[in-house]
Amino acid sequence: MSISKNIQHKVLPENEGATLATIVRNLKPDLSWSRIKKLIAQGHIKISNDVCLDPARRVRAAEDVELLVKPDGKASDKQEITIRFLDEHLVVVEKPPGVNSVRHPAERTWKESRKSLSPTLEDLVTKQIGFLTKKGAKSKSARLRVVQRLDKETSGLLVFARTADAERGLGMQFFNHSVERKYLALIPGTIAPQSIESILVRDRGDGRRGSAPFSQPGKKAVTHVHIVEKFQAFTLVGCQLETGRTHQIRIHLAEKGSPVCGEKVYRTTVNGSILPDGSGFPRLALHAAELGFIHPISGEPMHWNMALPEDFSKILQHLRK
Repeated sequence: MSISKNIQHKVLPENEGATLATIVRNLKPDLSWSRIKKLIAQGHIKISNDVCLDPARRVRAAEDVELLVKPDGKASDKQEITIRFLDEHLVVVEKPPGVNSVRHPAERTWKESRKSLSPTLEDLVTKQIGFLTKKGAKSKSARLRVVQRLDKETSGLLVFARTADAERGLGMQFFNHSVERKYLALIPGTIAPQSIESILVRDRGDGRRGSAPFSQPGKKAVTHVHIVEKFQAFTLVGCQLETGRTHQIRIHLAEKGSPVCGEKVYRTTVNGSILPDGSGFPRLALHAAELGFIHPISGEPMHWNMALPEDFSKILQHLRK
């Protein structure tokens, strides 16, 4: 037997860490392991709306696993990354949604054949630089140094360092909060223009990141929010980061009662209530639209803007009608 109808499944907490193949086997015990691996390789399985070709991929709690009757391809559109700037010290790229920025440390020892099943932005850009410079992806000059990350579902501008000096220089600018980072986010309802400041902690009391009283130890986070465009039931907001903490924009907007459309984690409040969305957007409607910093070696001011990706642009067009 194969898959007779699409099956959707949210990973339960007790199944966190299980392989994708195991999850599929639990959902379709009539399928053999070899058949399951073949279905995964053919593009019949999605994780959080993204085709996954790696049967050994470890799932996380609350992720959505979907078994498809018809394969959805191998996401070949993610193999070409737009490079906005490249020199011997750094590279600035346009990150598409649905691809991880970097590989988890535990995955760095994987064989290249397995990495190729779920390439990260770091992998794809390294390969592309190797091709452009004709030095190969394994050459020392192609290696990237991580100074910034974006969530998997978030699109936008991102910089990698290519030398130790550039890594130190960029790292210092991020540490001093002098890097200019502006995001666009679609939220349900509206929010007043404001500067949101809080102390972020790893566990706000329910196992998720969030804000804590200022008397508690944590990391200060500041987000400046302004209105870009209002719709009947939604608002496009601009968010400028003063600090760059993990999930900062997502947490701050959700704690103000306006979670980013497509949010799956922070829509649940500490008391267990679910904040409304209603957009139907399949991923985070969050985009890193502007990036600016001082070149760590030349000292030249640098700045880029990136247009919204197609899916984000289409939902705005729909709302304008």
